[in-house]
Formats: sequence, structure tokens, C-alpha cells
Amino acid sequence: MFDLRKTVAAVAVLGGMAAAMPAHADDGIVRHVEGTFPISTAIEVPAGASTVYLSGLGPTVQDKKADPKSIAAYGDTQAQTYAALRRTQDALKKMGLDMADVVQMHIYMAEDPKLGKLDFDGMMKAYTQFYGPTAKQPNLPVRSAIGVAHLANPGWLVEVETTAVRAPAK
Repeated sequence: MFDLRKTVAAVAVLGGMAAAMPAHADDGIVRHVEGTFPISTAIEVPAGASTVYLSGLGPTVQDKKADPKSIAAYGDTQAQTYAALRRTQDALKKMGLDMADVVQMHIYMAEDPKLGKLDFDGMMKAYTQFYGPTAKQPNLPVRSAIGVAHLANPGWLVEVETTAVRAPAK
């Protein structure tokens, strides 16, 4: 006999389990996402995938009249993060990859002298244009945001190091 309460309870349990399960892409990469913060907590890469390591990329000059070793040349943390992520996107594209293929990202950040601290909020505003709730990109990488004393160029507040994966051929 059909019991509506048991059926509803079973559907609710299964629905809750599905929400907590990892996301499997067609490429075999499994991204474990918990909560709403726009990063994965863990990623599993299948055998046969190739790993692509991108060197740290800083921002591009925004103000060509400014000293290329000054923050004025590159902009604030948000502008620098966006520019560095665009450079990352362009580098990946040259290799036939895109931001969906990124599995790990390290964002190195120096203190913004105007704020007297790291501008994590500014970094996140740029980052979520590529990943997260406002982005069209659901494949979230694992990520660390790391405060450093200085970066190679004294005008840089941000440098992004990325690892991407080329899925195995099917």
C-alpha cells in the first residue's frame, strides 16, 4: 500500500543526500563543495588526466603613464585580481583550456598601503566574476589566499598561481 508520508520522507532524505554529494563532471573530475563560499573543499582528478601548472601571474599595467613599479600603474586589489585572472584565462586559452579546467589556485596578496591591510573583499569581488554565485562558472577550484610581505614587482598587490587539468581522452 502507498504511504504518502513515507514517500515524502524518503524523497527528502534522498534530496538531502544529493545536495551533499560531490559534483561529477563529464570529464571525471570530482569537485567536493560545501556551503556557499565559492571554492571547492577538495577535488579528485582521474587517472590519465594531465596536469598543467601556470607560473604566478600578476596584473597588467592599467595606467601606462604611471611608474610601472607603482601601485598606481596597476590599480587596487580588485583591479589587480581581475587583471591577473584575465591573464590566467588568456594563458589557459592558448593551451586549449579555460577557467573550468582550473583545479587549484593560490592567490598571493600584499597589503594595500591605502588600507593598511590585505584587501580580501576587493580580491573576492574580482574572483567572483570568474567563480561563484555571480559567475557563470560552476567548476570551483580549491583555493588559498595568502598574505605576503611583498611581491616581485613593488606595484603588485596580487599574484595568481594556477593548476589546471586536461581531462583524459575518452
